[in-house]
Amino acid sequence: MERVLGIGGYFLRAADPAALGAWYRECLGLDADENGMWRQEAGVTVFATFESETEYFGSRDQRTMLNFRVRDLDAMLAQLRAKGADVAKETEEMEGVGRFGWVTDPEGNRIELWQPS
Repeated sequence: MERVLGIGGYFLRAADPAALGAWYRECLGLDADENGMWRQEAGVTVFATFESETEYFGSRDQRTMLNFRVRDLDAMLAQLRAKGADVAKETEEMEGVGRFGWVTDPEGNRIELWQPS
């Protein structure tokens, strides 16, 4: 059986695509080139489904949520707050999995940040 090899891209609709792309580069340090190509560090990727009524993604209108792996969650959240980003006050820890925090991008998309254990 043929199978997928990994995530090949994540695409977002935006009222201002250039500004949203700049926010991801400037606030999260996403090092993508002019074509959006980004060579991410090796690591695990989680693919999970959630109940349709979940509150986990923030808005019920948001059907998917992007999760970024980070090295230091506290430093990333502080960096985002310093740039005026909409950072959730709470963080969460799952034993054996890691720590989680959330930020909402300027277009209203909730993003999960994950510091693996």
